[in-house]
Amino acid sequence: MTTIAIVAIVVAAISLFRERLRTLPLTTPMLFVFAGMILAPEALGVFDVEVDDELIAFTAELTLALLLFSDAARIDTTTASTTLTLPARLLGIGLPLSIAMGTVVTALLLTDLTWAEAALVAAILAPTDAALGEAVVANPAVPAKIRQALNVESGLNDGLVVPVIAVFSVLAADSELEGAGTLIGEALLEIAIAVAVGIFAASMLAMIIPRVIRRAWTDAEGFRIVALGIGIGAFAGSIALGGNGFVAAFVCGLVVRRLMGEQITKHAELAEDVSQVGAAVVFLLFGALMVWPALEHISPLIALCALGTLTVGRMLPVWIALIGTHLQRPTIWFLGWFGPRGLASMLFGLLLLTDSEVDRPDQLFAIITLVVLTSVVLHGVTASPGAQRYGQWFDDMSDGDDAMSEAEPVAESPLRWISRS
Repeated sequence: MTTIAIVAIVVAAISLFRERLRTLPLTTPMLFVFAGMILAPEALGVFDVEVDDELIAFTAELTLALLLFSDAARIDTTTASTTLTLPARLLGIGLPLSIAMGTVVTALLLTDLTWAEAALVAAILAPTDAALGEAVVANPAVPAKIRQALNVESGLNDGLVVPVIAVFSVLAADSELEGAGTLIGEALLEIAIAVAVGIFAASMLAMIIPRVIRRAWTDAEGFRIVALGIGIGAFAGSIALGGNGFVAAFVCGLVVRRLMGEQITKHAELAEDVSQVGAAVVFLLFGALMVWPALEHISPLIALCALGTLTVGRMLPVWIALIGTHLQRPTIWFLGWFGPRGLASMLFGLLLLTDSEVDRPDQLFAIITLVVLTSVVLHGVTASPGAQRYGQWFDDMSDGDDAMSEAEPVAESPLRWISRS
């Protein structure tokens, strides 16, 4: 109970300064991670839990499920094509290229890994996290089109990589190539069950809520609880039926947004708030229980692999994905750099460590940890000044030039964990 009390106090104390931190080269994830490292057994020795504690695994799983559900429910995929052009390119071209390039780089640098293990690491590190670059996606100086592209990309890419991670997980867990087809078939069956459960859960929610509203049987708070329950229900129900719970939660969010439109955004606020609390706890535990042990496995090649993932492994796929968009070079560099790896990669990595049959989870997790830790620091420090500098460049360039591709107006989706007013 002492550890729980300390976690609660630290999370509450840092959260008091959320608004103030947006004007500084600091982010709440940075502070949570650093606080965890200070309180770690290797430092002050405050925490007395192990990384394989069932409560930690449960917190990570529930947080990831609600994150996938609320992110998918927040993004409107029915908006005009001009609004989704950039996100579609980043997700449809940039994301697969990032996984492919990450696989090749990881396999070539870390030759003791199998190709399946290298691909698994690359897939886990592919999702971006706009929460680490909140100063970018919330800064009005950055063109709405660019902010929207980063916001939608980070909202959908974690859900899109879940099936890929599921397939590579079963392949990496089996050292023999014989039977790979069977393993992939089982993984695809899990995904198919999850999709069906997600669609069913979303359809039930979309059918029930309008009828309840007409009869005035509950209030706004009740609807938020119902949405939270549906998100968790899709996750747990899929697992109970032998499916992938994370895919089900993500599909449920996508479908319910499609069926209910913007109305679901307010209903999903409670799910988003719960996932925010879970994310804060996970960032703190990441610093306390995972960083120091992972650093023991770090080598120059792993460090080079991590640096390549955050630079060339992100920027080159983005550059290829944006060919023909008429965006100027500073914009492409800006979109390429601000692809921070954060909560989703951390949670996927934690589940790899605590609930996986992969032969060398510690080594794989060391790579993931170093990438996330480096991203938390570098993207956190550069988010605010980088957004201001890019915003000033755009203001100077767009003065009297409405024909700039960057200046094209778009419909914006709500931002995760930022004031909804």
